[in-house]
Amino acid sequence: MQNQAVSTKPKPVGTGKRLFRYAMLYKRKIILALVLLAFAVCAELIGPLVAQRMIDQNILSIEKPWYEVKAGTSGSVSYAGKSYKREDRLAADDVKGKAARVLQVGRDYYFVAENTAIDGARTVTDGTMTIVSKSGEKAAYPAVKLTKSELYSFYKPELPRLLKMAGAYFGLLVVAAGFTYGQRLLLLTTANRIVQRMREDVFAHIQRLPVHYFDNLPAGKVVSRITNDTEAVRELFVAVLANFFSGVIYMSAIFVALFLLDPMLALIALPLVPILIVWIIVYRRYAGRINESIRSKLSDINGMINESIQGMPIIQAFRRQKKTMAEFDEMNKDYFNSANKLLSLNSLTSHNLVNVLRNLLFAIMLWMFWGGSLSAYVTVGVLFAFVDYMNRMFQPIVGIVNQLSNLETARVSAGRVFELLDQEGTDVASGSLPRSKGEVAFDNVTFAYKDDEYVLRNITFEARQGETVALVGHTGSGKSSILNLLFRFYDIEQGKGSIKVDGTDVRDVPKQLLRQHMGIVLQDPFLFTGTIASNVSLDNPLIGRDRIEQALRDVGAYDMFMQLPGGIDEPVVEKGATLSAGQRQLISFARALAYDPAILILDEATASIDTETEAIIQAALDVLKKGRTTFVIAHRLSTIRGADQILVLDRGRIVERGNHDELMAHGGKYYDMYQLQLGGGASAPADASAAAFTR
Repeated sequence: MQNQAVSTKPKPVGTGKRLFRYAMLYKRKIILALVLLAFAVCAELIGPLVAQRMIDQNILSIEKPWYEVKAGTSGSVSYAGKSYKREDRLAADDVKGKAARVLQVGRDYYFVAENTAIDGARTVTDGTMTIVSKSGEKAAYPAVKLTKSELYSFYKPELPRLLKMAGAYFGLLVVAAGFTYGQRLLLLTTANRIVQRMREDVFAHIQRLPVHYFDNLPAGKVVSRITNDTEAVRELFVAVLANFFSGVIYMSAIFVALFLLDPMLALIALPLVPILIVWIIVYRRYAGRINESIRSKLSDINGMINESIQGMPIIQAFRRQKKTMAEFDEMNKDYFNSANKLLSLNSLTSHNLVNVLRNLLFAIMLWMFWGGSLSAYVTVGVLFAFVDYMNRMFQPIVGIVNQLSNLETARVSAGRVFELLDQEGTDVASGSLPRSKGEVAFDNVTFAYKDDEYVLRNITFEARQGETVALVGHTGSGKSSILNLLFRFYDIEQGKGSIKVDGTDVRDVPKQLLRQHMGIVLQDPFLFTGTIASNVSLDNPLIGRDRIEQALRDVGAYDMFMQLPGGIDEPVVEKGATLSAGQRQLISFARALAYDPAILILDEATASIDTETEAIIQAALDVLKKGRTTFVIAHRLSTIRGADQILVLDRGRIVERGNHDELMAHGGKYYDMYQLQLGGGASAPADASAAAFTR
């Protein structure tokens, strides 16, 4: 059955597709952002066309032929007692006379009282303008240098048009800025929402993962995936995709504008697209492996930091600071070396290379223009617009190239996040089950955490309702493994026994519903940040204030905690560091009892409690055990003398069973261990492992 399940498992979806699915959760906002981006690009890219028209039609067109018209003609210019109007401004009813030209030589302008037959290089000597064409043809014309006021009079009719065009140009910039603001706000907000959703999914999935998953994955590495890796994914949506989307739209719009401006110039710029594509492919091939190493090493560093903080008392007590620092330095050095490799790659393929390509392209254009290959049919305005468009095109190219490193980092990080999400988990079951009677039966249970490394062999016993079952044995004998299986922190394999509660196999009941009527108290209780009361109820709305107080009274802790400044509302910091071990254990007892379990598990729960506190708990437990099936793991054998059934384990097997009196009369392992703890002599040599009798 397991093999069939594996064979029918759907093929994993690629990282890119899964990121796309997350993006599609907010597709409306993303589409709206892209529409605003398209409008912003269009508004911005109309600007160079407006500038080109201003240069060619309103500024440089002063050199077009001028014709004499009647004085007072609309849009005419007065010069030397005559009125002139530019050729392209003549109206249909204007009567034109003799032609004239206004030509520029150097930084000066000259009036020529006739139309010139040729055009080319110009020089002025003693009032005569000489024009030499490219073919060598030469022509000379009388020329009068214009003063600034006379030159201004020729430009004056164009000023209203220039002002309108300039106003339109700046208006387009304002409109483009508004659209850009809107699209960036939408895109960045959506990116934050996507990562928020991803973090919620990852954290929720962690709650569904089995406990054994965390045995081989340090907490620091899990934290790294939830925080660092999802933050890298956020950069993907915030920076990378924003630059890629805007870059593609910008470049597409610019190429359209270039073809409208001049097809030949557009063809010259077209090879930039395949160059950029090859660039991205080559970069990703080398950067992917480096980024995977970087993210893995960063995760290792986080894991070690978390472990060092958790174990700081041990590190300092055994003077391991230097050794720990040396290990951290080694990890940090490996991370530094990998980061430097990526830095070298980024430096080699950074925007500096883009600038080289841009300057090379501009040099070719200028050489072609001034060499005459383009100047015959490309005006200065068209050349200006082309240069402007090229500068605008290289901006998104630089943005894309600069984001390539973030793209690879995000891709690798997303893969690590999805790897965690792909781990098989158990959905939280809804509903509830009737209260369990608490009858537990283990039938020939054999279990191994790893293949063929069995920690339990042929375990068989029954616990009736209300009974107390004690598990004793040396370290590694399998005591905690039995309770791990009962709680379904781990599951036994098919065909290797069964565990039943009230006659139902535990594997047939959802884990959450099975645990609904179970309570557990561990040797090292875990307290959450909050208050004493919230740690008892775990913020369960079904557990009211009265029930919390009653649970604390039942374990004999209510009066103790009421002496604190805040009473049972006294703040609890992380892990309950400000409370004593006994106080933490009492809270853990009250927590289990507040949930009113049918099956109560005490996993060496009194190991860290002083004798006086233990006496209080023992007195409370004598009352609380009534009606509940209780499993006790204890290394103090004196605390389990009243157990209904004591199971003595050795190397995963039950070697003795019975109550205290029966086992003492038997004179076996239990007898030897009990005598050793009392400090008396045993009748037979005790097992050396019993001296270390603990969990």
